Amino acid sequence: MATPRTILLPSETDTAALAQRIAPMLRAGDVLLLEGNIGAGKTAFSRALIRARLGYDEDVPSPTFTLVQTYEDEVDIWHCDLYRLTHPDEAVELGLEEAFEEAICLIEWPDRLADLAPKTALTLQFRAGDEHSVTFTADDNWTARLEAAGV
Repeated sequence: MATPRTILLPSETDTAALAQRIAPMLRAGDVLLLEGNIGAGKTAFSRALIRARLGYDEDVPSPTFTLVQTYEDEVDIWHCDLYRLTHPDEAVELGLEEAFEEAICLIEWPDRLADLAPKTALTLQFRAGDEHSVTFTADDNWTARLEAAGV
């Protein structure tokens, strides 16, 4: 595991700019685990990343009630909000294990996955407060990819 790296995100514009830098480097099988309290920036990041991947201003609602929103791109994008799940088996019922292999997955509230979370995922810990920030935690493969994307 590489050393965690923290980036300050003073505004939603900064969050969107970060997502736009990361979006082009993602490929099938990439999973981003988005951690943080309500209002920390998880959905804002996801919305900006999805729009950057699609190349247009798509309506990207929070999947809080639908649990999963999918978007068709060269590689499908799954945006998941697992807050309402009560057991990891419910994630299996949603088809996440297959999506982890074939799609780009943005997972809000990944703690609901327990041991189902892919070991190769990139974890982004969003923090709100006086200084909004995100801390990246991942293996060296992600570190090299993030550096190549200017992150």
